[in-house]
Amino acid sequence: MTAPNPSADAGALLAALGAPTKLWIGGSAIDATDATTMTTVNPATGEPLAEIAVASADDVDAAVAAARAAVATGPWPRLEPTERRRLLLRFASLVEANADELAMLETLESGKPIHDTSTIDLPETVACLRWHAEMADKWHDQVAPSGPGAVSMIVREPIGVVAAVLPWNYPLMMAAWKIGPVLATGNTLVLKPAEETSMATLRLGELASEAGLPDGVLNIVSGPGEVTGRALGEHPDVDCVAFTGSTEVGRMFLRYAADSNLKRVLLECGGKSPMVVMADAEDLDAVAEAACEAIVWNAGQNCSANSRLIVHRSIADDLLARMDEVMHSWVVGDPLDPETRVGAIITEAQLDRMLGYVERAVEAGAVLRRGGRRLRAESGGWFMEPTIFDDVDPSAELACDEVFGPVLAVTRFDHADEAIDLANDTPYGLHASVFTSNVRTAHLAANRLRAGTVSVNTYSEGNAATPFGGYGLSGFGGRDNGLASHEQYTETKTIWLDLGAS
Repeated sequence: MTAPNPSADAGALLAALGAPTKLWIGGSAIDATDATTMTTVNPATGEPLAEIAVASADDVDAAVAAARAAVATGPWPRLEPTERRRLLLRFASLVEANADELAMLETLESGKPIHDTSTIDLPETVACLRWHAEMADKWHDQVAPSGPGAVSMIVREPIGVVAAVLPWNYPLMMAAWKIGPVLATGNTLVLKPAEETSMATLRLGELASEAGLPDGVLNIVSGPGEVTGRALGEHPDVDCVAFTGSTEVGRMFLRYAADSNLKRVLLECGGKSPMVVMADAEDLDAVAEAACEAIVWNAGQNCSANSRLIVHRSIADDLLARMDEVMHSWVVGDPLDPETRVGAIITEAQLDRMLGYVERAVEAGAVLRRGGRRLRAESGGWFMEPTIFDDVDPSAELACDEVFGPVLAVTRFDHADEAIDLANDTPYGLHASVFTSNVRTAHLAANRLRAGTVSVNTYSEGNAATPFGGYGLSGFGGRDNGLASHEQYTETKTIWLDLGAS
């Protein structure tokens, strides 16, 4: 894409983009019924960007009704799977064709570097949509052995109306993780973006309509969690809620389901992920690069961030020295500058929360090796210096709580078993990494680490073909991506056909 001017006025950029601010219900952009709006803010400047419609309970009713009508009488669940595949591929191509616009909207609202949104987030969003689209006509039912007098079929049917509630850290990628499998399996969807990052997601509604998706198949309702999210969670005509976000809010959706229609709930929540570096890890420069990426990418606002570095005592000083050098390449700056690698923190409250963890960690006796400060305060935005604490007690707050920022807790170990025990000493279990040159050690560690994804000699969440989700407080009930994500949005039906006596 053409590099934006770092000094460009955000208002002028939004005016040129024609930023979407209305709800998308039943194939149309509409205002909220009570005309209530919320202000979306540029984290890089602290300045307002736009007024976004807030979906009330009545608006949620309308969106769910549109989705229900599209399931009950509309063509979408009745289309040949090859036709759903064709339309979803067309949708993915339109997202790709509008990638520059979408990347800019996401950068302005989330504070993510334009380098990341344009070269990582949008390409991965498109790839994800295409992968799931391609699976729409490759899902096979089964015939069970039943003897000559009957035919027993095991078939998968769309679950119906799905509501998906998204986080603010990867607005479009997380939207694709829900849209792809939900629509490919013949369901309809009501999508709620995070209140901080609505505009790029709202634009997807227009692109879906342009691609030819029938009205009501994809509906998008913006608004705060306590209003719009709760209305979706409690709605009696929603068959499934898929939530990505904090563990605290995930618990709320379980309560909403229990108090309403026992809808299926799929949770992908927080994490406190470990990176274990064994004494025999090769190429410490590569390990240092991976360790820095794992905590600083997206300013550490990542549920699978390796925020605990558990490193063998014999190589700890060497590795940390190399990480100090690598950190110089992670430039904190204006998100619109293509050279920036670390953008803004999403809100001032989130920045203050991170700085509070830093202050308390110092008071607790952890060694502040680098960082720990607010940066670029003169911009009016919310920026945090990448931070490393050494000699962090495994029971300390910094080693146990999800900071959700670029703050790394380093703990040293002497024996491999001790390292795995330290890594598993958490109620979370979303992601873990292990670095070793020994294949046996790699296999044993990967099997023992309690996490939904374990990456070996790299930091990775996998790709669209691999399930992503966690253990314990990191969520349960389903997985994003892979074939598992298609299965979770369907119901299993047995059809027993009696053929009569031979």
